[in-house]
Amino acid sequence: MLARIQSWSSPARLARLRRLVSFTLLLGVLSMVMPDAGRAPTRYALIKLEQVHGVDASDDVVWILALGSDARPGQPVLGSRSDAIQLVGIDATSHRAVTIGIPRDSYVSIPGYGSDKINAAMVHGGPELTAQAVAQLTGIQPDYVFVTSFPGLIRMVTGIRGVRAKVTYEMTDLGEHFRPGMHTFTGVEALAFARIRYGLPRGDFDRSMDQGQLLKGGLATIRDKMGRPGFIERALDVFGRYTETNLGPVELYRLARTVTEVDPSLVRVCVATGSIGYAGSTSVVFLDETALRGLTEDVRNDARANDGC
Repeated sequence: MLARIQSWSSPARLARLRRLVSFTLLLGVLSMVMPDAGRAPTRYALIKLEQVHGVDASDDVVWILALGSDARPGQPVLGSRSDAIQLVGIDATSHRAVTIGIPRDSYVSIPGYGSDKINAAMVHGGPELTAQAVAQLTGIQPDYVFVTSFPGLIRMVTGIRGVRAKVTYEMTDLGEHFRPGMHTFTGVEALAFARIRYGLPRGDFDRSMDQGQLLKGGLATIRDKMGRPGFIERALDVFGRYTETNLGPVELYRLARTVTEVDPSLVRVCVATGSIGYAGSTSVVFLDETALRGLTEDVRNDARANDGC
């Protein structure tokens, strides 16, 4: 289905793909393994959606849907529930960005499958169907989908020697304890932080905010370490061996350039609002879809949340 990336670490391409590495690492912050005998397991997938032109020099805002797969050993990354869902808009002109977190338990309409938690869309139809569900919900059609695995997050954060991000609430779960303030996360800590929801005042909503903070912190960390010896080479090796994509090298480079030119201080972290309730006996999140559409209309053309979020 997806073409295997090959020979990314050749000397002739190394300099040209420096920004590509930053792009991969940035999205890897939201990583949430698909073991495959005979080759390295896939931990990341970057997909350009059909009927989408993709990044171009004339584009102002590029939309990337970042999904963290809940796949466990033996389960397919692209066919398991999504543990993290972040719609990321990047303005190539102003170099600002906005992330819109969608709680995984949001009860929405999934095209062709009726109402269900939005994280089930990837089980029913992979990343493409999840993108359709998000587009139907928000009114914004993603240009690309980036899917990651639990081990992918650990490997990526470990590879860049940690990610510094904001902790809003004190929390203890999954064997980790975090206090409010800025924290430099190890790979294992980043995975725990991205998954904790119990004990947070707003549960799934606060977890989506934490995932957005990791994404923002990842960008700042990568930009800070780009010039360090060996950083690019290590990241290229990981990207080449563990990623599948249907993009060619030119488009990958353009997309990477767009992402790495974002100013971390101009990244706004937003989360869809709503309430928690039940669909039958199942606990779900009911989104305020009117408020969400208001937010997406606000950020659609410039990735700027003029009315707050």
